[in-house]
Amino acid sequence: MNTIPDLPNINAEQLDMPDMDKLAQVGDMTHPPRILLLYGSLRERSFSRFLTYEAARILEHFGAEVKIFDPTELPMVGSVPDTHPKVAALRALFLWSEGQVWCSPERHGAITGVMKNQIDWVPLEQGALRPSQGRTLALMQVCGGSQSFNVVNTMRLLGRWMRMFTIPNQSSVPMAYKEFDEEGRMRPSAYYDRVVDVMEELFKITLLMRGRTDYLTNRYSERNERALRRIDAQIAKL
Repeated sequence: MNTIPDLPNINAEQLDMPDMDKLAQVGDMTHPPRILLLYGSLRERSFSRFLTYEAARILEHFGAEVKIFDPTELPMVGSVPDTHPKVAALRALFLWSEGQVWCSPERHGAITGVMKNQIDWVPLEQGALRPSQGRTLALMQVCGGSQSFNVVNTMRLLGRWMRMFTIPNQSSVPMAYKEFDEEGRMRPSAYYDRVVDVMEELFKITLLMRGRTDYLTNRYSERNERALRRIDAQIAKL
């Protein structure tokens, strides 16, 4: 293993030297940015669903292609095979997406089971693919009472665990029952303006990330581990 004098623990052959030229976009960038939106409630009058649709309208105006997953009849994780149509559809949407929006109500100080169930159905690895790695992510929550950030904070942790690039901005809508009209459209307010801010930032960051995620998520530790496995395999053949 080649080493670096001041960094003897590093395998020089597997160390990438960051360079602006390596950040050039790779692949087909002619299609609109692909954004998947998830919401965390099955209620008929679901404020998280209403907020998700408001976000989708903004993203479509910016030029994104959006798809919203309906969690109705999605089985509990582990209760059916991965081949279940609803599970397969959710996983396919993760692979299709370049960015995502997660929106959940707050229940007992945390995200809902409906929201967590969707995330839990998506593995960190699916064959040679990582369905969530490198996707951008925006977070929103609705509250029945005073404003809270428990849900967006929890989802931020989940997004990091799923190796997603979670944008700094986020939206929390308190007393959501006051913020939507009978048709489920959000009323003008500072909370609505924040949703616009969040979607604007998500769209910008998604544009920056497109065609660069493979490079940005290429890790030294994983390259080194693969190299060591190849060496072990060669030794085993001797």
